Amino acid sequence: MERHFDEQLQGLKSHLMKMSALAEVMIADAVKSVVERDAAAVAPVYEREELVNHMQIEIDEICLTLIALHQPAASDLRFIMGAVKTNSDLERLADEAVNIVQKAEHLLKVPQLKPFEVIPEMATIARGMVRDSLRAFVNRNVDLAREVLLRDDRLDDLKAKMSEVLTAYMTQDPAAVPCALDLLLISRFLERIGDHATNIAEVTIFVVEGLDVRHHADQQRLTHRPHAHV
Repeated sequence: MERHFDEQLQGLKSHLMKMSALAEVMIADAVKSVVERDAAAVAPVYEREELVNHMQIEIDEICLTLIALHQPAASDLRFIMGAVKTNSDLERLADEAVNIVQKAEHLLKVPQLKPFEVIPEMATIARGMVRDSLRAFVNRNVDLAREVLLRDDRLDDLKAKMSEVLTAYMTQDPAAVPCALDLLLISRFLERIGDHATNIAEVTIFVVEGLDVRHHADQQRLTHRPHAHV
């Protein structure tokens, strides 16, 4: 029975990693549609959204089965409950990629406003946060989880920078307001992706240490410095 539980638990981790990888690709394609004005990158995001939604249901069912059949001990139960929360955050951050391509479809119909380097940088950070938050969760690595929390600060700073630049741009050229607002929303969607990755990192800390840091993230950033990772 214990061996069967371990196999199912490993299967749960594998499903979560696959879902995370899908979400990462969705983010990459969504940003490509904006930055490179690549219309061909739009459709795959919608297609992968359906896969992510299907996987969310499947993962929730795996979690319920593990709890119902095996009545796991405290640490494993925390992990499974954390997987339910992580599953939800992955689905929601994938939705943010869809939000980005919806704005990209608008932007593709009008002349390019201006190439903004901030968006690709935000996307790189957000994708890395998604990838590493999942690695931290499945490996129960609290140091990596806290490192993800630190990166969220940089993402917030870039969002603020984007807002400042676009506000000035709209003031100078009122005709640019619709496009600028779309770009501002895209930066907000990327920030939200980082927020969902942060949620997953916080769940990791709870699973491993039993410590709820959701409302003490700033203190965690100040008092815990992650070790270097290769």
